[in-house]
Amino acid sequence: MSLIAMSASYGAGGSVVGPQLAERLGVPFVDRAIPTKVAETLDVPLSRALEHDENVGSLLDRMLKHFAPLSGAYVSGTASEALMGSDVYRETTEQVICEHAKAGEGVILGRACAFVLRDRPEVLRVRLDGPEEARLEQGMRLQGVDRETATERMRQTDRARDLYVRHFYGADPRDMSLFHLVVDSTAIGLDACVDLVTRAAQSR
Repeated sequence: MSLIAMSASYGAGGSVVGPQLAERLGVPFVDRAIPTKVAETLDVPLSRALEHDENVGSLLDRMLKHFAPLSGAYVSGTASEALMGSDVYRETTEQVICEHAKAGEGVILGRACAFVLRDRPEVLRVRLDGPEEARLEQGMRLQGVDRETATERMRQTDRARDLYVRHFYGADPRDMSLFHLVVDSTAIGLDACVDLVTRAAQSR
């Protein structure tokens, strides 16, 4: 069985490599299933969980809520809004990731899963990254967007993930010592990246 925790910066192709890798290994791909399960656990609408999930823009909003609780901007609201703006969402996300990991197989993408599962020796921790300009170009191709849109998405996504990891885990998200395998997926084709990670997983 193979259990992989994958981290990918914007434009690194995680959304392409992850599913293909899971299919190649014959294991579940865990990505959107995480916010769905979190919503069920917290008994809030899925749309609410998706708004607070680790994607473009929403995480920055959540971090602003966390860092400025006394500003008054978010004081009024429903109980679910208060709940989702607290550490409860992060803790529940961790629980969901660990539940998936208990099965002993799967490819888990994002949600700081490499940090959540860093003490589990059976997990292969993989990072996809690359130079900013190369990631920008690849992001444009993969998402079919123009340079201005891709630049803004990269800025928001990379900053949001950096804030998330530094605040909740007190770690540098660019610390490569956390990972067993780091691949420049802008210099190596995404199909070849799937091959590399597959071989690494099978070797374990």
